[in-house]
Parts: sequence; C-alpha cells; structure tokens
Amino acid sequence: MSGHMSPEEFRKFGRQVVDWIADYYAGVEEHPVRSRVPPGEIRAQLPAHPPERGESFERVLSDLDAVLMPGVTHWQHPNFFAYFPANATGPAILGDLLSSGLGVQGMVWATSPACTELETVVVDWMAELLGLPEHFRTDAVGGGVIQDSASSAALVACLAALQRESGGGIASQGITRRHPLYISAHTHSSLERAARMVGVGADNLRVVDVDPDTLGMDPKHLDALIVEDLAAGAVPTLACATIGTTSTTAIDPVREVGEVCRARGVWLHVDAAYAGVAAVCPELRWINDGVAEFADSYCTNAHKWLLTNFDCSLLWMADRQPMIDALSILPEYLRNPATASGEVIDYRDWQVPLGRRFRALKLWSVLRWYGAAGLRTHIRTTVGLAQEFADWVRDDPRFAVLEPHPLGLVCFRPLFPELSIDEANDRTYRLMESLNDSGQLYLTHTKVDGRTLLRFAVGSPQTERRHVLAAWQRIQGALG
Repeated sequence: MSGHMSPEEFRKFGRQVVDWIADYYAGVEEHPVRSRVPPGEIRAQLPAHPPERGESFERVLSDLDAVLMPGVTHWQHPNFFAYFPANATGPAILGDLLSSGLGVQGMVWATSPACTELETVVVDWMAELLGLPEHFRTDAVGGGVIQDSASSAALVACLAALQRESGGGIASQGITRRHPLYISAHTHSSLERAARMVGVGADNLRVVDVDPDTLGMDPKHLDALIVEDLAAGAVPTLACATIGTTSTTAIDPVREVGEVCRARGVWLHVDAAYAGVAAVCPELRWINDGVAEFADSYCTNAHKWLLTNFDCSLLWMADRQPMIDALSILPEYLRNPATASGEVIDYRDWQVPLGRRFRALKLWSVLRWYGAAGLRTHIRTTVGLAQEFADWVRDDPRFAVLEPHPLGLVCFRPLFPELSIDEANDRTYRLMESLNDSGQLYLTHTKVDGRTLLRFAVGSPQTERRHVLAAWQRIQGALG
C-alpha cells in the first residue's frame, strides 16, 4: 500500500472499525478483565523496525486482534471495579471521531470559531447542571475550559494562584520567595507534581491533618500551618480541598477550609475530579457546599463517571484574569483582529500547551444524547449498586466496611483477627491478586491507618446488579 487513503477507502475501513468497536462492546464480557500477559510479550510480537512500504488496513486490524488484544485491560468491562470508572460510550466515541475527522487546532478563536464557542456553551451547560455559581460562567468574570486531565487543571490553578499571590510578578520574574501549598495525606499526587513543575518544590508542600472519622482535611490545622508559614516570611499560596479523594472518596469540608483560605488570602482549588459530576443529581449537590462562596478554581472529570471518554476534564475559575496573566504570550504569528478586539476567548491562555483538540464535540454529543435526565439516571443507578454492595459486605461478619461511602466507591477489608496488621495486610493483598488473576473481576487497594483496604468502584454503564452480585460472591468464595 502507498499514498493517501481515499474517501472511499476511508468509508470502507471506517465501517469495519465501527463494526469492530460495536462487536467489542457486545462481547466485552467474554474477555478476562485484566490482561494476563507478562512484561515484554506484546513488544516481542511486534517488528523491531518500521515497515518500508505501507500495508493494508486489514492487516492492521488483524494484528489488533492477534497481538494487541491479549495485552488490553478492559476498562469498559462490566466487572471492572478498579481505580475509578473511565467511561466510554457510543455518543462520546462518535463525537471524538468527528473531532478527529475535522482535525481542528483550536488554539485561538480565529483558528476555528466553532471549536471555541461550542466549548464555552458546554462548560456553561455543565456549570448549570452541577449547580455551580454564576461567576463560573464564561460570560461572567470567571469561566470554564476543557483540560486533558485534573493534573493539568491543578497545574493551571497553581500558576494562577502564584500569579495572584505575587501581585503579578511570577510570570515575569519567577519565584523569589517560598510559596507553600497545602494538601492532606489523601490529596491526589498531581498536586505534588504541580508543585514540582511550577518551581514551588515538593518540600514546600504542607500536609494538613485529617479528621480520623471522615478523613477530611482539618481546617484548624490548616490555619495553624498558614500562620506558621506567614511568621516565617513565606507566602502561603494555594490550598487544595478534595471532593472525593482517590483513596476513599473522602470529602474535605470545603466551606470551613474556604473560610480559612479567605481569611488568610490563600487561593482555594477544589479537586472534585471523580465526585463532582455526581452533582448532576440535586440530592447529591451537598458535596459542593462552600464551592460557590470560596472556590477560586474547581475541577471535575467528565471522563471518569459522566459517560465521556478520556480526555475531558473541566476546570472553572472564579476569576480568570490571574490565569490569563500567568499564561498569555502573543507572538506575532498568532496576532489576529478577533484577539485584538478583546471580544473572544482564546483558550490557548487557559492551559499549558498552545495547541488543543476539539474536545467539546464529544461532551456535546454526550449531553445531547443522554440529556440531564439520562446523566442523573446513570449516577443514581451506579450509586445505588455501590450502596447495595456495601450492605452485603456489612452483613458478612468476616468483613468490615469503611464509613462513610456516599457515592460509587466502597472500601472494605476482610477481618483476620488472629493476624498482626502486617500479616492481615499481606493476606488482603494476596486475596485481591488472586481475584484479579482469575480474570473475572478487577479490584484495586489503598491503605488507611496502616490497614490495607480493597476498593470496589461502581460506575460503568455496562455494569448491572448481576455483575455486582457475582463479584461479591467471588470475593466471599475467595476468602473461603
């Protein structure tokens, strides 16, 4: 094969690819959830050198089946209960295909007005669906943007916070003083990475105590650390409150943390990467208590629980100016009348990379297909399944459930009263690995107070009650 793929060839092979994906979803349950291949097996089956001449697309699809599929861990499997959900659905996949087909580079409004303006619409729609404050809207002082991940959102928030706390000098002069950031032991590691990348340094991360019952950040200890740093001549810069920590979905008391940040002049970033989308359900909007009054930035991932395939992370700013001041550079080759007019948003100033894909298309497709009612049904269904699972675990005296668990994640552990903590942890981990090796389900683990817990995350649209029940029966059976 040589030359470019013609429209007719694309039509032919595109149909084959869509059929392949449809067949994959129809039969995904037949695969072992976690890949069983040893390290290096996939690479050993691939040529060491690139092809000199082009090959047919049929051969590409053939190697996908024969070589790559055994090495795939099936995140869309109904028995995937590990990490957090990373949902991909038909409307999102088709929206992503349209984005790829258009091939838009949406770095500024002028490079494709539809790319920018559709994004402003969908982030405003999402703010409304989640009950977020009016000043987060793009037609207000703040605004929203689609990032690739919550890690990038945290990095942008740190840059904006540094810009504001320095009085606007960071972008031109760099960091000249110590700028502590405040997290808890359960804050996502992306905040430490952001501290490293912006030049704050990991040693300037201050770890705030948590409430032993809720695992939420202790506002009094946060205030004490800030006062201590101020006395030492530092510039306290940003605190991260988490709504739904990765480890256990603990929820920091945003209102109380926000009151401390407001009083001390510290930027409050709210990381709701997993849990924030639950607020599409009015009965779950309590998770965002304090966000409207105190959050300077807020992030949640549509690509986890909201039926939109990776990557699609939503970041809102209460005031976008510090972010733009930190990130905006206008070389001559990007100058254009629309930017000069000040009437448009140039999203290149809202993210770390210059270039950006037309991500809004897939989120728009999901919102149009499901509507608010469909999104609420999905969240409520998966929360209900998780709560039923927790009831089953609680009713078995051989297990203990970590409380609270208000959303789609349940953390639990088998009880080994005759063993030391270390021995019990080892047994728990080996139990998990035996279940994962079976290929029938996939769990991950965490540690709280030195004890290993199993994490059971429900969130896939493929997961039904029968899958959750079967998983619990396998867990019980593995314990003996």
